[in-house]
Amino acid sequence: MAALDAALDVWDGVSMTDVRHASIALADLFIREVEGRCPELTLASPRDGKQRGSQVSFRHPDGYAIMQALIARDVIGDFRAPDMMRFGFTPLYIGEAEVRAAVEIIADVLTNRRWDTAEYRKKALVT
Repeated sequence: MAALDAALDVWDGVSMTDVRHASIALADLFIREVEGRCPELTLASPRDGKQRGSQVSFRHPDGYAIMQALIARDVIGDFRAPDMMRFGFTPLYIGEAEVRAAVEIIADVLTNRRWDTAEYRKKALVT
């Protein structure tokens, strides 16, 4: 327990309000960048950060295969049937650089249809 207690000491003085504001800012950046580079995706989350959690969802008819292709490239999100791709933002270890890098990969996967393979279309029991 001493090791856990010491690890948690790092977060003493961190304001949850500040963490929440940073989370909203990262999600807002993600939304702007995705909408600017990936017009085939449709925002499903509330646009207003005060009305959503620390997650952003986009819709696409081939969302399952796209998410599998993204996961294969280390952009980790999850899929919700029938067509929802969900991405989470925690500013404790994700920053603007990671958001921009993820959008770069998302744009590449969509633009070059890297998701359109039998491997990524094969549905697993757990998504």
